[in-house]
Amino acid sequence: MLDWVKDREHLQEVQEAHGGFFVLAFWGDFSDAAERSLAEIKEFSRQHDQIPVYVVDVKRLKGLHKAYDVKRVPTVLAVEKGEVTKFIEGVQSARFYAVHLSGAGVRPGARTGQSTPRRAIVYSGPGCPACGQLKAYLRRHGVPFREVDISRDHPAAESIMRRSGMMAVPQTDIGGRLVVGFDRAKLDGLLGIQSEGRER
Repeated sequence: MLDWVKDREHLQEVQEAHGGFFVLAFWGDFSDAAERSLAEIKEFSRQHDQIPVYVVDVKRLKGLHKAYDVKRVPTVLAVEKGEVTKFIEGVQSARFYAVHLSGAGVRPGARTGQSTPRRAIVYSGPGCPACGQLKAYLRRHGVPFREVDISRDHPAAESIMRRSGMMAVPQTDIGGRLVVGFDRAKLDGLLGIQSEGRER
């Protein structure tokens, strides 16, 4: 179910009624990208109609975003027991929302073909600018990851070398599939992220 937040009092009622879990999207009709984002949020809600989804129009309800430290729209939050547990900025696909909210309210077996959130293992090393760019990219898109420094973990270095045939860093393991280097197109495809180039 998707509904629009009418005012601050309504949002308070939403928090009381869905204290366990709900999704809160901050949106504004500022561009074509905004229209795409709203369509994706609506599609996510349609596919997961058991999840309460509420949308705040920041042009109509001014200042409400500040209570959640939202600095840009669209931003989608997962709120559990009054606490923000997921913070996703930018235009994303319905599939991306399903993947990254699945640890919270979306249950396995929902109609997205994804049963578990995509997590990543980043193999990095010292003095690697691309490693920093990759980690910033994953954080920006709300992708949880574990970092392994192959200069300190020699068994991991040997394992990644055997798997990819390369000692280069960064390398990212997503569901058992390796991406060598900071290859945004491959990362986007495996994680369900819409290309940042199309967000503008």
